[in-house]
Amino acid sequence: MRSLSLSDLWMILGALRWTVLLAVTTFACGSVIGLLVASSRSSRWPAARVCSRIYVEVIQGTPLLGLLFLLFFGVPMLTGIQVSSFLAAVLAFSLSAGAFLGEIWRGSIEAVPKGQWEAARSLGISHWHMLVHVIWPQAFRIALPPTVGFSVQLTKNTSLAALVGFVELTRSGQIVSGSTLQPLLIYLLVALCYFAICFPLARLSLSLEERFNVAGHH
Repeated sequence: MRSLSLSDLWMILGALRWTVLLAVTTFACGSVIGLLVASSRSSRWPAARVCSRIYVEVIQGTPLLGLLFLLFFGVPMLTGIQVSSFLAAVLAFSLSAGAFLGEIWRGSIEAVPKGQWEAARSLGISHWHMLVHVIWPQAFRIALPPTVGFSVQLTKNTSLAALVGFVELTRSGQIVSGSTLQPLLIYLLVALCYFAICFPLARLSLSLEERFNVAGHH
């Protein structure tokens, strides 16, 4: 046991970069999966729709912590391959993010007015060009606010990586708190760090939603 020092505070602030790295990496990987899910869910092929639907229902029905433990503890037990805490966290959070982003984007695609689909078909353009040049640009505007909003949830969910030993913001707070026995002060600082990341994103999401709603009314 020891008193709280400046190095402890720097340790917590330094761990902030690992939280940001984990959130950004997960969002990037989840976006790729989400795009595949959204495309498959809106596909004209029944097999693609069924497979993507099963994926979404399985992932959304599985607790994120359970998925994380399955990858970190289960994979080594079943295969003998050791999985680092960072890799397990990235895989678990990316699979989860892909399912949720896929549903957000699928809903955004389906929210494009049917008249836009019919007008594009009447022009005789291919299905792919219709999606790229007509549907997706409109769906992007609809999807942007909830996508940014989801990034807030994703950032907060990175705290679960502490449970498999990855030293991000929450885990660094646990380490310092255990050494100094000042949990109130330490976790207040940790909460403020999360707030500093999430609050601007939440405000951006609300701002985008208001802007696009106004534009849509016009």
